[in-house]
Amino acid sequence: MAEAHKSEFSNPLVNWIDTRLPIFTMMQKEYGTFPTPKNFNYFWNFGALATVSLVIMIVTGIFLAMNYQPNAQLAFDSVQHIMRDVNYGWLIRYIHQNGASMFFITVYIHIFRGMYYGSYKSPRELLWMLGVVILLLMMATAFMGYVLPWGQMSYWGATVITNLFSAFPIVGKPIVTFLWGGYSVSNPTLNRFFSLHYLLPFVLVGVVFLHVAALHVVGSNNPLGIDVKSPQDTVPFHPYYTVKDSVGLCVFFLVYAILVFFAPNFLGDVNNFIPANPLQTPADIVPEWYLLPYYAILRSVPNKLLGVCMMFGSILILFVLPWLDTSKVRSARFRPIYRQIIWVWLAAVIVLGVCGAHKPEGIWVVLARIGTLYYFLHFLVILPILGKLERPLPLPESISRPVIVGGGPMPSGATAKPMEKA
Repeated sequence: MAEAHKSEFSNPLVNWIDTRLPIFTMMQKEYGTFPTPKNFNYFWNFGALATVSLVIMIVTGIFLAMNYQPNAQLAFDSVQHIMRDVNYGWLIRYIHQNGASMFFITVYIHIFRGMYYGSYKSPRELLWMLGVVILLLMMATAFMGYVLPWGQMSYWGATVITNLFSAFPIVGKPIVTFLWGGYSVSNPTLNRFFSLHYLLPFVLVGVVFLHVAALHVVGSNNPLGIDVKSPQDTVPFHPYYTVKDSVGLCVFFLVYAILVFFAPNFLGDVNNFIPANPLQTPADIVPEWYLLPYYAILRSVPNKLLGVCMMFGSILILFVLPWLDTSKVRSARFRPIYRQIIWVWLAAVIVLGVCGAHKPEGIWVVLARIGTLYYFLHFLVILPILGKLERPLPLPESISRPVIVGGGPMPSGATAKPMEKA
């Protein structure tokens, strides 16, 4: 007979369960005593905030699905029924609607933090690539969810975005027909999008699990971008970072509550309050704000096929970022030129987002083309060359030393270690 697992918990019930199924021991190991670098800043909160956002979206989505009708004749009215007749339906819907924006805000900041501090470099390449998969799944799920209210912008947004696949020769039109479930955006399209919108978040949970598992294998990066050298460089995840995450969570919920209760439709489009009408095209068709930079890239290119390829390429290029950046130093703190360049790249993305919200005419076309050009130059030209030419600042000997002397780059006269391989 196999020996039972020995549990160290004092609670009798917890001890009884843990000796038979050691889930509490696993949680204690992975989220209690798990050693984490002692110099995390608040940018490291956003991974936990993204996880909280995902849970909120799944829970509220399940409740909304109980009253939603995925039928082209009933969908718009079923949303109004949720808002007006279902107990607290308005609250659940507004939490879900604004939760998508909060989810993307946290994930975009999480991605930028990874780029700034070089969290995609060895040995965390697969961890980064799983994060890009999460981003793609989020975009697909969000787009399908945007179609479900079946307002004017939902209908025409679905028509425009799905039609993009027709740019691909040979396979394009069959893909569009498959997505539509026929020869136009109609009831079968809505049914398919509802099914996938309900399913993909659970796929997302699985990829998030792999993402976290990979993180716990290779360990977390840190603001200095150097490896942990000794136990003195780390602290247990609990209580140090559970408390720090709690502070960030309070701020997150405050902003979330302001959106839900005071400006629930601030990030939406007024055209979606009009029922879908296949015979009346809106003056300007735009996606949700978090997809605007990619939409601007699409429209900045005169050729449809090239525009579609560049739009998808702007996301897929993130998969190979660990190999495009040739610098041996992770953190931008010790890369003076890169520290400026990364903010220029962020400004270009913001400009693309603003351009995507305007009609493709006049100055907005020019700015979108400049932003698109710089976006790809950053990854394909600047990063590979900069990594070879830039002279990084000396790296500290360990994580503990900058913490003790007050953080930041090494003070003058202090002992520094030669540049190490990332």
